[in-house]
Amino acid sequence: MRRKIPSTAALSAFETAARHQSFTKAADELAVTQSAICRQIASLEDFLGLKLFRRDRRGVALTEAGLTYSRRVAARLDEVERDTLELMAKGDQGATLELAVVPTFATKWLLPRLPQFINEHPGITVNLTSRARPFLFDGTGFDAAIHAGTATWPGTEGQFLMRETLIAACSPHLITRRTRLTAADWQRYTLLQQSTRPYAWREWFASRGMQVDGDMSGPRFELFSMLAEAAVHGMGIALIPRLLIEDELRRGVLVQATKHEQPSERSYYLTFPESKSDNAALSAFRGWVEGQARQYREATGLG
Repeated sequence: MRRKIPSTAALSAFETAARHQSFTKAADELAVTQSAICRQIASLEDFLGLKLFRRDRRGVALTEAGLTYSRRVAARLDEVERDTLELMAKGDQGATLELAVVPTFATKWLLPRLPQFINEHPGITVNLTSRARPFLFDGTGFDAAIHAGTATWPGTEGQFLMRETLIAACSPHLITRRTRLTAADWQRYTLLQQSTRPYAWREWFASRGMQVDGDMSGPRFELFSMLAEAAVHGMGIALIPRLLIEDELRRGVLVQATKHEQPSERSYYLTFPESKSDNAALSAFRGWVEGQARQYREATGLG
């Protein structure tokens, strides 16, 4: 059955014109005449059976349908361009591993170790894409994901990496003398919140047998990297997995507000579709990252 797909020339002309909101600028970018752009857009509109642009004396503007379609077309053309450039660069040599990762873990734990894997496996390219929340592998180009959670996802296999422990961290200038803080002491400080874990502070205080009024109040940040940076700059006390701020603790820009550490219910896993279990590049990465995680667990005592 023949695919219902417009010509790539028409899609390219449309994407460029939509991005510039101008047929003239699109023609300049693509090194064609303005009339050629007009013809490509007209042919695409005929193919779709609807108008993508409104035309008036001031120029052109996307219709609502045109705006939605332009975003999707741009994303697909970007994917085709990336695949093309990758194939041109590698030819038929080597392999590529597409990995979805929770961003702060990737930046603070994985990336500093990744050069070792690249040195050991020079024929494998690892591409990292930030994904903070679980997703379905179907319809994506991902071979695997590293995520923080309580289990693997349906239809997948998983490799346990490490558990997470939460500590209260702040600038050394915020708390100059760290003693056992009472509930009243905690109320004097701003508690920095992680937006996807609204009850984190309450659970952390409960693990100490403590109840603190206003434990859900304070500025919210989506990423732990944002929380850490806010804490470094003295905005308040952040509740962060220790493994994500080891460098800041070592440099002394962050300190523990108290010695208490709470084992989290979350652990880090390498998760991948069952259909990818025999992928050679993934198998190599899986063995390597599990070894790195085991070394880390042994060095830190994190089970």
